Amino acid sequence: MIIAIFPNHHFKESFQLAEKIYAFLKKKQITVIAEEPVAKKLGCKSLQEIPIKEVDFLIAMGGDGTILRLFNQYHTKKAAILGINLGHLGFMADIPVAEIFLALEDLLNGMYTVHKRIVLTCISPAKEEYTAVNDVVLHRSHNQGLIEISISVSGMYMNTYIADGIIVATPNGSTAYSLAAGGPILSPSVDALVITPICAHTISNRPFVLTAKHTLTIKCASCKEPVEVSADGLKRFTMSPQEEISIMKSKETFRLVSLTKRKNYFDTLREKLGWSGTLFQNFKK
Repeated sequence: MIIAIFPNHHFKESFQLAEKIYAFLKKKQITVIAEEPVAKKLGCKSLQEIPIKEVDFLIAMGGDGTILRLFNQYHTKKAAILGINLGHLGFMADIPVAEIFLALEDLLNGMYTVHKRIVLTCISPAKEEYTAVNDVVLHRSHNQGLIEISISVSGMYMNTYIADGIIVATPNGSTAYSLAAGGPILSPSVDALVITPICAHTISNRPFVLTAKHTLTIKCASCKEPVEVSADGLKRFTMSPQEEISIMKSKETFRLVSLTKRKNYFDTLREKLGWSGTLFQNFKK
């Protein structure tokens, strides 16, 4: 088994944890690799020595942002990501520091499931492709006022939103920016997309859920300055007035490790969103 570990330098304790994880896995006779600077510090092999296609698991130490970065930089058809939460919410990176080594024991003992979640492909006006695990966001950028955003669904005109922008989110991303903008939470297993307007002028413009088989065509119908489009907040490009982008379900999938004995998705929702109530607690008992 080959495992790649990725500490996040924004967290002070991240590298110290990486050292402990490396020592733990080395005792278990697991091949551990890391990015070049980290590999030199740890004394393990680097990604330059072992191709990413041979790696079985990626361990992300940070938060959901760390996981998004890893997918966008290293996504493969084989490796799944295990997230250790050093951040705040951590819907994907849901393993707390206190449970790291119990979680690693479960992983090595095969007590896990790999969930395959849908990914978006966004095609820019320049015909460049961008992938997104969470969302593709079109925002008015330097335009002083609201912009008009026209959306067609598989060639059928849907609506023109007057808003600050539009979020097209996967079920995985429905708990991110889309949720903050008033969008619904979708179960990660649902094969669907959600369109969420950002600060829409008309109160009747509500989020819309549709099956992921559709291709969306989005055009800025009325804007003076170029608008900004971002994929997972990591990769950006601008779109001029009257230009179009296309968004569709990718052939790729996002592979996330879920440990059998750890929290399930609904446990995570309750904890991270602060859901509570005596009725539920009594029911659970």
